[in-house]
Amino acid sequence: MDNDFRLRQATVRDVPALVALVNSAYRGDSSRAGWTTEAHLLGGIRIDTERLESAIGTDGHVVLVYESDDDVVSCVHLEKTADGCYLGMLTTRPTLQGTGVGRKMIEAADAWAVDHWHVRAMHMTVLMQRPELIAWYERRGYVVTTERKPFPYGDERWGLPTRDDLAFVVLRKELRGELRIEN
Repeated sequence: MDNDFRLRQATVRDVPALVALVNSAYRGDSSRAGWTTEAHLLGGIRIDTERLESAIGTDGHVVLVYESDDDVVSCVHLEKTADGCYLGMLTTRPTLQGTGVGRKMIEAADAWAVDHWHVRAMHMTVLMQRPELIAWYERRGYVVTTERKPFPYGDERWGLPTRDDLAFVVLRKELRGELRIEN
């Protein structure tokens, strides 16, 4: 991973690049260049302009991006919740997956949540049908809970399922120490 990547908060000007990045990493043929593809489980899109603009413009939400040479190569969406912070939409350009960028984004997200929202816990949902992704998050300190959430069938904003047994597992992580990131 490049040492000169810059972490910053996304703005509405980033929305077209972020929509392209997220959809390319999760759906369609381009996603198959990386290991985080959901193309075998879901068709359609992963995110649209409206939902991304809402996430960027709503209090208690932030989208963080990593750039290299003014090109967005990774992002993550954080939402402050009653019990800490929800981490979602962690995305790395498929051709950069496996280079440490995703790990760095999780570390940056942890630090941002502690520094800005003073939270001490992070949680997320992951499709149960993604054991390799769940294992990756476990290696980053997340713990699989017994909590499950149904997949929102019928809501095409989440994608077009290729099977009828999709569901989410909730993962949690306790955040420790005085984490700091440089801006």
